[in-house]
Amino acid sequence: MTTFTATEARKNIYSLVDEVNESHEAIQIQGKRGSAVLIAEGDWRVLQETLYLSSIPGMKKSILKGMRTSVRKCSKKLVW
Repeated sequence: MTTFTATEARKNIYSLVDEVNESHEAIQIQGKRGSAVLIAEGDWRVLQETLYLSSIPGMKKSILKGMRTSVRKCSKKLVW
């Protein structure tokens, strides 16, 4: 992960925003009282969704089971 001081990040904020959106690599920004991480909004949303799904009991097991199911065995109609 690339690291910048807060001063460096402030000077280059527009290019850093472009960089994280193009590369999907996080950038660490170090301040005097702590650090922060800059990531693309899309990557943030993916992380939030992953955390949400991981919090649902049995969801991980269900996803893994679904990944092992061949397409031929999948239902063509939704059964809800």
